[in-house]
Amino acid sequence: MASAQLYHEKQRLQLCAVHSLNNLFQEERFTKADFDRVCEELSPSSLINPHRSILGLGGYDINIIIQLLTDNKQSEEKYDAIWFDKRKDPNNFNLSKIFGFILNTPSRMHLFYVQMPFMRNHWFTVRSINGTYYNLDSKLSGPEIIGKEADVKIYLKEQVSNPKVQLFVIVTTAVATDHSWECIEAEKAEEK
Repeated sequence: MASAQLYHEKQRLQLCAVHSLNNLFQEERFTKADFDRVCEELSPSSLINPHRSILGLGGYDINIIIQLLTDNKQSEEKYDAIWFDKRKDPNNFNLSKIFGFILNTPSRMHLFYVQMPFMRNHWFTVRSINGTYYNLDSKLSGPEIIGKEADVKIYLKEQVSNPKVQLFVIVTTAVATDHSWECIEAEKAEEK
């Protein structure tokens, strides 16, 4: 599949979490209203909701992403976001069992076209489509090819080497339960 045929939302406001989920599922499945609804459900009586930016322009946290993945009413399949322990090695991923990855990285904030002197967190997706892994970051002009399985493991290893980057492994609930997304044998061999 050529990258021109891939679904890729571009960055708007602080809606990178919305874009990352839609890019993960390769369709417009979630809206800002869905994210805001879950924010209100998780903190109904909060004057300032802790799960989004104070301005209400987005800036959603992982709790909202997890809730939308597990309560996804548009799909019979339910998903989990598993926080990746950086002490482990991405080479031990069983990629055939992983739906995709969502990364949280520090990013410079811009006001219009002026770069601000502070950072905020940014969500983006990495996913395999027809055997090729793509960076579906909404800040990119289009999907960026990472490559095959070996390439994505190198890419993810480089990403998690940054102490400020968080990686979430997106798998079905069944795969999360049986831990088949990780190669247990490889990890045991490393421990010896």
